[in-house]
Amino acid sequence: MESKKIYEVKICTGTLCHVMGGAELPALESYLPPNLKKKVALKGMVCGNYCKEPNRKPPFVLVNDQLIEAATIEKIILYMQKCEDNDTRQ
Repeated sequence: MESKKIYEVKICTGTLCHVMGGAELPALESYLPPNLKKKVALKGMVCGNYCKEPNRKPPFVLVNDQLIEAATIEKIILYMQKCEDNDTRQ
């Protein structure tokens, strides 16, 4: 049975995140595998100030409130796939 989990993906739209690669992250929807296509809600978010914390690496993305640092499309998809693989609510 397919998981009903929905992933809310919030991309930081702050200047530093944008310059450090966040500008490419809205293309995520184009790269989603078939099992995730209808499960992702993509949104922008106002700067969460994660960049002000020591040793944090932009761009930042929240996937259902889980922070992903140095976010890339591949890293975001890998995280969601791992969540799918570990979902036991079937």
